[in-house]
Amino acid sequence: MIITLLVIGGFLALRGVTRDQAEVDVAPVDYQDAVAAAADAGLALVHPRELPDGWKATSVDLTRDESPAWAMGMLTDEGRFVGIRQEEESADDMAAVAIDEDAVAGEQVSLDSEVADTWTAWTDEGGDTGYSAELGDQTVLVYGSAPRADITELVGLLQR
Repeated sequence: MIITLLVIGGFLALRGVTRDQAEVDVAPVDYQDAVAAAADAGLALVHPRELPDGWKATSVDLTRDESPAWAMGMLTDEGRFVGIRQEEESADDMAAVAIDEDAVAGEQVSLDSEVADTWTAWTDEGGDTGYSAELGDQTVLVYGSAPRADITELVGLLQR
């Protein structure tokens, strides 16, 4: 029995070392369609007027109930994730879900953005970062595993 387990374990180890990793190509989505549909319904969504070169939108989620919520996922030209969330939730609650349950609010920073002048910086121990801003009764959170410079660049492209 032990010999059989060693043979199986050896086979799995050899297979893991020699197997090519499948590269998954995520199909882009047209986020502008969701933004237009929301505008037709009277919702003003925070979204980029354009994506930086090489980036692609990979997901959109729009909930149009009594508490509207918007989420958009993107991949940078380096394949790193950046997301946008807009909800009637506190920045603390949104960061706990989107960044990390132990995400830490940092200092207030001034970013070049049409959406808000002042943003709260967020970090976690895993290296994820984000920025949140209050827009009336809604909060916008831009976050991800991408470098801070990429996230800051996206904040500068946001409009409502």
